[in-house]
Amino acid sequence: MYRVLIVDDDPTFCAMLKTFLIQNDFEVKEVFSAGSGSKAFRDNEFDIVLTDYRLPDRDGIELLKEFKAIRPSVPVILMTRYADIRTAVSAIKLGAFEYVAKPVNPDEILLTIRTALKKKAETEARSSGSGRSFYIKPTDFFFVEGVNYRAKSIIQYANLVAPTDMSVIIHGESGTGKEYIARTIHLKSKRKNKPFVAVDCGALSKELAASELFGHMKGSFTDANSDKEGQFQIANGGTLFLDEIGNLSYEIQLKLLRATQEKKIRRIGGTRDIDVDVRIIVASNEDLDKAVRRGSFREDLYHRLNEFKIEVPSLKERKEDIVIFATHFLNLANRELNKNVTEIRPEVMERFMEYSWPGNIREMKNVLKRAVLLSQNDTITLDLLPSEMTHVFQREPISAYQTTDLKAVSETTERSLIVQALEKAFYNKTKAARLLNIDRKTLYNKMRLYGIDG
Repeated sequence: MYRVLIVDDDPTFCAMLKTFLIQNDFEVKEVFSAGSGSKAFRDNEFDIVLTDYRLPDRDGIELLKEFKAIRPSVPVILMTRYADIRTAVSAIKLGAFEYVAKPVNPDEILLTIRTALKKKAETEARSSGSGRSFYIKPTDFFFVEGVNYRAKSIIQYANLVAPTDMSVIIHGESGTGKEYIARTIHLKSKRKNKPFVAVDCGALSKELAASELFGHMKGSFTDANSDKEGQFQIANGGTLFLDEIGNLSYEIQLKLLRATQEKKIRRIGGTRDIDVDVRIIVASNEDLDKAVRRGSFREDLYHRLNEFKIEVPSLKERKEDIVIFATHFLNLANRELNKNVTEIRPEVMERFMEYSWPGNIREMKNVLKRAVLLSQNDTITLDLLPSEMTHVFQREPISAYQTTDLKAVSETTERSLIVQALEKAFYNKTKAARLLNIDRKTLYNKMRLYGIDG
């Protein structure tokens, strides 16, 4: 059993964290001052330390230095309510394994602890010459909670709805972490040991959607050379996550309504119903309520799915969390790429704060990973950022074109017009497609053709 030392002057927080870790098979000792933490660390053997940054007698940075001087191999995780990039960078430079913002997300801190312990085991195994690797690459499907009041409520809502079998709609811009939230709900549910199946409805053509979701029988259409199970059957007993559900045709929406109401499906070309037990979670960057009023989404299906709704704010609506995300993705990129980049220059962080982040959290993760890969030292500088973040473009506004109809412009201006439409619609592809007077499938094909991310 691993031994954990918690150093924090908040007894209530200590008690809650201790209880959670004990439930997850850790042995825990908590102390409430730096002096007590120092004594406990010297007198006992611990596998990992969690310390607050602001303590009544000393700060966590000083304590971190002391711990590393005594036993360098013991991972130290710094916790604070006062997220600051300079403190985070300083902590990482001095050997902290991670810098975590309060209020702490239990699942996130548990994953961080386990990752730190496995990394420690890997290092010790290599140094002993055993050649055995204990390190498991960390996953990052959990939702980084942050300190923004709207974002903090998301985990509370996920915890509340997870134990039920209610259908959930997750609404938010592209890249805000909707699938991560769906996975979190699944992992906290009674279905957690059953499949979690994610389907990108935006990538399904009208012809293939029914086969993909419900399956087909051999010979039911051209190229149906064998029977095929649909995603409903694959997810049986677990959770089916339908991303960009607004892209499904009215015909498929009707089949989906029957499947959710009657818990039965029928394969294409089949003659019998198949019972399925699936929890449905859907996501959309389009407001489905507006889609219902516009007539592009079935009202009966919307009300069937809308048992619980979670609104996910965009990154530009939670600027106070940018430091937290930057620190998290920096450390994640270091672990994935086996690098040791520890500093983000102040001017880079200023650019992060000024930038509109049309791709939201997904874009930030990719930006940090790219910068870590390109860095030749331990610092991220402005020249490592993508050109769209470092250059000021005086783009001609989309309204300056005589038409926004994509069918009426030449190929030389097509890519530019698509990018501008996506930006104008905040990467809501349904809205962008309407601006361009094309359907979503055509927009997806054009984006792939021109290498446009989104």
